[in-house]
Formats: sequence, structure tokens, C-alpha cells
Amino acid sequence: MGPKVSIIMPFYNCAFIDQAIQSALNQTYYNIEIIVVDDGSTQHTEKIIPFLDRIRYFKKENGGTATALNHGIAEATGSYVAWLSSDDYFLPEKIEKQLAFMLERNAKASFTNYDCVDENNQVITQFTGMRFQNTKQVAESYLKYNTINGCTVLIDRNELNIFGSFNPIFRYTHDYEMWIKMLAYGVEFHYLDESLTKFRQHQESGTVKHQDQMLAEMQVIEQTYRPILMNRLKDL
Repeated sequence: MGPKVSIIMPFYNCAFIDQAIQSALNQTYYNIEIIVVDDGSTQHTEKIIPFLDRIRYFKKENGGTATALNHGIAEATGSYVAWLSSDDYFLPEKIEKQLAFMLERNAKASFTNYDCVDENNQVITQFTGMRFQNTKQVAESYLKYNTINGCTVLIDRNELNIFGSFNPIFRYTHDYEMWIKMLAYGVEFHYLDESLTKFRQHQESGTVKHQDQMLAEMQVIEQTYRPILMNRLKDL
């Protein structure tokens, strides 16, 4: 049996939580644990009840996605960590393919492409993300863009231990801050050119409702880390 993978699933009043959990349970890689962190939800909690005997469920006061992720990671027992938003879902072979890709390359962090879907799981765009030939291209992309979709990431838990918690100050861009920080300080993110996650676009998603706050947070993050990343890239 291969190394255990912990799938961390923050949940806050999301109507799609049951689909997300089911997609995690449907993984073809069996050495996984599914950790759902209820971030003070008041709606749709009944959708979790049928899965309670197959997941680890934790409830906490509302503090934002970063705090829910941090709670889940602290409880995780896996050697690798994946994050699945409660409105997205994984394809069944997601963990199996991505972990094999990482082990083959001795990679500490990886990500894949993804498809965008609507509220009815109809594909809007395929291979929505940027595509890369090597890890240097990934790092270079962060001089201009937020390239990595957090729910496509699979990462060695030791790397998260080194870089600390997701920063709750960045309520909507905590993942961007974590990835660019890791890149700036030398972590290589390996890109698997397959679309293994479905990213849902809907009117209640954070990327739709909080655009202004996201842009303001990103500006702070970029001012902090892009100069460090630029200096690192000069040495590559």
C-alpha cells in the first residue's frame, strides 16, 4: 500500500458538499482519509450526515477557509495533503495519477489542470489553466499571474510544516500567498498535464462574490513576494 493521502475539505454553507465528498470517496487510490472541516455552517449540513461513517468530521466557529484548511491539516495523518473545495469535485483517478507522477519524480509539490463546470456539472471550459513544460516555467508565471488552482495541488505534508499555516489575513487568496511564498523560497511545483479536477463556477462562489477584496489582497501578496521570486529566478 502506498503513502496515505489526506483530502482536506473546508465546508461553509455549500449546497454541493455531498458531490465533493462523494468524489473523494470514489477515488481509485484507496489509502486516503477524508477530513471535512465545517467552518460554522448554518445551511446544508444535513448533506454530510450520510457520509459520517466514512469521513472524519470536525466543526469549528467560522473563521474563513484558511482556518478550516489549517484545522484539517493539523488533524491529518497522511504523508500527502490535497485540498478539495466543497463546491468542486475530483475525477476518480485524481489522487492515484498525481501521486504516481510525484513519486516517479521525487516531487514535493504538484498540480494539474482543471475543467470549469456549471451548477449542473456541465463543462464550460476544458483545460482552463495554463500549461507548462517544466518547473521553471511555473515559477516564472508567478511574476504575472496566480497560476495554480489550489484544488489541483497535491503536496508533501512536510513542505506545509516547513512553510507554516495558510495565512487567515488573506481571507480569499490564502492559497495564492502560500504557493508564491513556497516558489519564492525554492519549492518546485511539478505540473501534470491532465485535467483531474472540476472547478465549479456559480453565483455563490467566492471568486464571483469577492472580486474586489481578492484583488486588494493579491496586490499586497505580489508586493511582498514577487521581488523575492524575481531574485531567485536570476539564479536558475
